[in-house]
Amino acid sequence: MRSIAALAAGAALAIALAGCGTSSDGPSDSARQDADTSLMRVGLAYDIGGRGDQSFNDAAASGLDDARRNLDIAQTKEVGGVRGEGDEEKEERLRTLASDGYDTIIAVGYTYSNAVKEAAPDFPRTRFAIVDDATATGPNVSNLLFAGHEGSFLVGAAAAMKSANGNVGFVGGVEVPAVKSFEAGYTQGVKYINPKATVQVRYLTQPPDLDGFDDPAKGRVAAQGMYDAGADVVYHAAAGSGAGVFQAAKKHHAWAIGVDSDQALTADPAVRAYILTSMVKKINVAVYDYLASIEDGTVKPGPTLYDLKVGGVDYSTTGGHIKDIQPILEQLKQEIIFHRIKVSPT
Repeated sequence: MRSIAALAAGAALAIALAGCGTSSDGPSDSARQDADTSLMRVGLAYDIGGRGDQSFNDAAASGLDDARRNLDIAQTKEVGGVRGEGDEEKEERLRTLASDGYDTIIAVGYTYSNAVKEAAPDFPRTRFAIVDDATATGPNVSNLLFAGHEGSFLVGAAAAMKSANGNVGFVGGVEVPAVKSFEAGYTQGVKYINPKATVQVRYLTQPPDLDGFDDPAKGRVAAQGMYDAGADVVYHAAAGSGAGVFQAAKKHHAWAIGVDSDQALTADPAVRAYILTSMVKKINVAVYDYLASIEDGTVKPGPTLYDLKVGGVDYSTTGGHIKDIQPILEQLKQEIIFHRIKVSPT
């Protein structure tokens, strides 16, 4: 563990080298040779929606911001988040970062899987990390994984306990395995509390169409249909589209559940009072830990799992809406951690 003094010194050095700590231009090869190669140059490639999505990407951005303040980082560059692009565009983005001298590249989201598989072998001295994907592997690839199904079980239990009529909903952005695991955990949590509960499920798009992660209008329509059909709590795992779910919750004076970040702190202030809780996936911690492990020389390829046991996933308590049921949720958390409750990702 680095001392506070060392952290402060590192932050000061990073600021001195990089101004605000962010650059849109990478160093040339000759500049890299002349520079202190112990200082990281970090490229962060966002998923659809980019910084400002109030969810998945913002969590990664927060981890990078913390690293800028506390670690020896010379330069950073944030790219991506474009709707409608395919694997080729993502791969070219990663290759450009590596060619421009960014020796540490973090790809945010499983949609970069093929891009990392293709680019990483051609840049063996560049370190790659990918969030939410275990299939892109290699000696220079680290996989930052989350037990989202465990956290989703807890918010499912909360939904069941707060539902007045046993009718709840789930809105997924795109029907892919990563999001299906959230649905699975949520449904198991609901049914654990109320086996007779109804769980309405809807996905906004099917792959390869990934716009379901960045279409609040579709999220609003899907959630409105669920509320109209009797749901009084709706959980979304739809990234930027979740903003529409919150709008529908406000219109119906019903509950919504956020995802990835504590969305009662990040969503539009007009809808925050309708966010019961959020399933928090601590991508910020994973990004920071990964960069810290590079600085400390302990980085390793392969998977690192962030689950309930290590605090990698959890539920939020902002707003105090679940204060009355929190003791039960904490008990369920312990039951999962000690494997007395087994939550399946499928």
